Amino acid sequence: MAYDKYVKDNNFTLKKSKNPNADLISCIIKTREDLVTANNNYEFADGELIDYYLYEIKATQSKYNYLLKKAKENGILVTMLDQIEIRNSDIAM
Repeated sequence: MAYDKYVKDNNFTLKKSKNPNADLISCIIKTREDLVTANNNYEFADGELIDYYLYEIKATQSKYNYLLKKAKENGILVTMLDQIEIRNSDIAM
């Protein structure tokens, strides 16, 4: 049962689409945004939430590092990803 939930929540698994690199880039950008959000939340956390946001930051950073590694394996230059934004939740490539 717990495994089924993990599979459903596994957002960084690449979809079979016309351009899998676009999906990978989209996942990287979303994960980077999640990391920024977790860091911002940590800044304002109080009490027991500090531990929660530290865990979230570490987990999201691991996911981000994994996705960057996959991007490099696919030949995507990751140096420019910090300058890319998603508009309308879609990447045109």
